[in-house]
Amino acid sequence: MSVPSIRIYGEALSRFNDVAQKEWIITNGLGGYASSTVLGMNTRKYHGLLVAALSPPGERTVCLTKLDEEVDIGNNAYPLFVNEFQNRIFPRGDLHLKEFSLSLTPKYVYEIQNFRVQKGIFMLYKKNAVVTVYNFSNASKNQAKVRIFPIVNCRHIHEVTDRRRSLWDLTQTHGERETILNFKIPQCTLAIAATSGRYVADERWIEGLFYREEATRGESCLEDCYQTGHFEVIVDADKAESFAVVTVADKYEDIVKKFLKETSMDIYDIGIVREQEKSRHQNLISKFYDEHPTINARDWLNWIILAADKFIVQSVDGTRKSVIAGYHWFESWGRDTFISMPGLMLVTGRFEDSRKVFLTFKEYCKDGLIPNFIPDTPAQPAYNSVDASLWFVNAVLQYLKYTGDFTFVQEQLWETLKAVIDGLADGKAHGMRVDSDGLVMHDAQLTWMDTVVDGQPVTPRSGKAVEVQALWFNALKFMEILADKYAEADRAEEYACMAEKAKKSFASKFWNAEKSYLFDVVTETVKDDSLRPNQIIAVSLDFTMLDQNRNEKIVDAVRRELLTPYGLRTLARGNPKYVGIYSGDRISRDKAYHNGTVWPWLLGPFTTAFLKAKGYAEYRREQALNFLLPIFTEQINRAGLGLISEIFDGEPPHNPRGCIAQAWSIAEPLRAYVEDVLQIRPKHEREIMRKSLGGNCFF
Repeated sequence: MSVPSIRIYGEALSRFNDVAQKEWIITNGLGGYASSTVLGMNTRKYHGLLVAALSPPGERTVCLTKLDEEVDIGNNAYPLFVNEFQNRIFPRGDLHLKEFSLSLTPKYVYEIQNFRVQKGIFMLYKKNAVVTVYNFSNASKNQAKVRIFPIVNCRHIHEVTDRRRSLWDLTQTHGERETILNFKIPQCTLAIAATSGRYVADERWIEGLFYREEATRGESCLEDCYQTGHFEVIVDADKAESFAVVTVADKYEDIVKKFLKETSMDIYDIGIVREQEKSRHQNLISKFYDEHPTINARDWLNWIILAADKFIVQSVDGTRKSVIAGYHWFESWGRDTFISMPGLMLVTGRFEDSRKVFLTFKEYCKDGLIPNFIPDTPAQPAYNSVDASLWFVNAVLQYLKYTGDFTFVQEQLWETLKAVIDGLADGKAHGMRVDSDGLVMHDAQLTWMDTVVDGQPVTPRSGKAVEVQALWFNALKFMEILADKYAEADRAEEYACMAEKAKKSFASKFWNAEKSYLFDVVTETVKDDSLRPNQIIAVSLDFTMLDQNRNEKIVDAVRRELLTPYGLRTLARGNPKYVGIYSGDRISRDKAYHNGTVWPWLLGPFTTAFLKAKGYAEYRREQALNFLLPIFTEQINRAGLGLISEIFDGEPPHNPRGCIAQAWSIAEPLRAYVEDVLQIRPKHEREIMRKSLGGNCFF
């Protein structure tokens, strides 16, 4: 199976500011990663050559910021690295950069006179370790010396280091070809070892590194980093050498030393490990097409398949799995996890992973609530979400459609599913409950449009939000099916009656006859007619409360006012609250976040809703494909290479913003492409999606 590749070379590399915005990231399945830019210049505090998850998948810690290279030929020294400070960019090693490529892993190619450097980077799967492989070719008549400077740190990804306030309490020991650093605060051992050459201790601080992306975001953007010394390699005239630097981090020194003892420092053996990592990625692509033999391979689709893998992470012992909502800074979010699960795990056939994710979140269920997010640092989960639990229920429905695994659901999830319904029905959770009309009431900051400025919600949606009611009805109808399957007749009838009551109330309260779409939020006194994309969920879910005529009118309104090439706007442009550019400090960004900013994940439910409303004729599916192709084929080359960003500006040219890689931005368009455009439906869908039972309901 062919492996996709992105190459940047020639004149494109001379456009400094453009290529500084192109980023790459590779991951290790634990929550850790390596990430930088095409230039090798870090523009974010989140960038690093080894960002280790010290308590996988949490406590993500920047350990190795970068490796800086310098080549001595004759009496001249040629730096290959780039650093930005507040008032200048120095040195300009990018002037020697001839090519950058990304094909599973990143590779840099530099040339100085007749000396050529190839630098490749890969991570070890399920290890907090990164390997940087160098191939040197000296076609000159002079001996060359290469010096490689490890630039280290030890801090959480959200922080920056000020050497004057650092609490590291660092001790450092050196060997012939390695250095080991022990940090007390935070507790971490970092080892950096080379396959050949020698290590020279020459410690110093590099002060005032400037992160331009953080400055743009109004975040902390200045940092001091520690240079531990350097590795030296001699490359004789007319010779070639291969060399590698292996970096590993862990909370505990004995684990690091065990890794070093068990890991061969022979360059040939490292090459074997590198090929094994490549094979793992190639197998992800091959497995997808094996399971979907009617799908034609495409480079853009291969990128999406590989990207989906980056978000699925596990605990150190492999018993728990979760989803990183976005790189670089999101943790594991409940809502994002279960919206993403069908695209990340079910379409791709990773059913065991999905089971482990269900079981992980089941452990955190409290009063019928699935956590909104599980913190990266040791802290209690947050439960400030009315819809995360309902997306959990929907994900179980999707899991059953793919697997038909009623036994797992009954033995492991049935009691949790009932607790979700009971928790809302009984009003156990603060700020959310089922009202007398059968619809779900909730406080202002409990939906996905949840940003807050100065303690006040930017998009206040207290009352009854449209997508919450859609998810509630969908959950009740699914629970009716399960209760019948598990011979709990009384519960089945109860769920059927609750669903019917919600449906009648929804039909009478949410339809905006004047504008032919749904109100976004309904309260006792106000009906918010802001045109937002939330109503598309009411059309896209398996169980809908709307007739075909209304479904089609909703799709038409959303398509006309909210659809862009890269997703749906979160608010129509004509609304006074609309903000078309997502930029500035955190307050400015938060005001735009759900008030016009484009979200790619919404292309998934929109595509599903469009085809449900318009039919599945070939020309309709071609239309639907055209909704998805720009995000698939264009965006993978713009910000995060091979990835899809979290959000985009509402106004053209719709610049990518936010995280460079977002789980649901990948997952939902992929799911819609396979299930809806290609009409490759889940294997057990017909079995699951039968008509619910109904019953004798009295209101």
